[in-house]
Amino acid sequence: MRNQILVLLDKGIEFQFTVAEAPAMSPQAARAWLDEQFTTLDCEPLRASGKVLTADKVLVVTQAAGQSLLGDEKWSQQYVGAVHAALGKPMIRVDVPAMAITY
Repeated sequence: MRNQILVLLDKGIEFQFTVAEAPAMSPQAARAWLDEQFTTLDCEPLRASGKVLTADKVLVVTQAAGQSLLGDEKWSQQYVGAVHAALGKPMIRVDVPAMAITY
C-alpha cells in the first residue's frame, strides 16, 4: 500500500503527494519542523485554550502555506515528510475548508 497525503484547499484546489518509502524524518524532527513553520507562517492556535495539538498544527500550517508553498517542490517535500512522520498514518487527508484531518 502506498502512503499518501491529500490536501484540499479552498476553491477546489487539491494536492496529492506520495510519501517516500524511507522515512524522511523522525517524529521528533517532524514536530520541530511543524513548530518552526507554525512560527514562521505566523499561525494562530485553533483552540481558545491556546493548546496546539499536532493535528491542529498541521491544519493551520497547511492553511497558511496555501497553494504557493504547497506548489514549491522543496517546501512540499519537507511538508510531506513532516506530516507523515508526525501523524504516523499511511493515508492522510488534510481538508482545509472543513478544518479536518481524516485517516
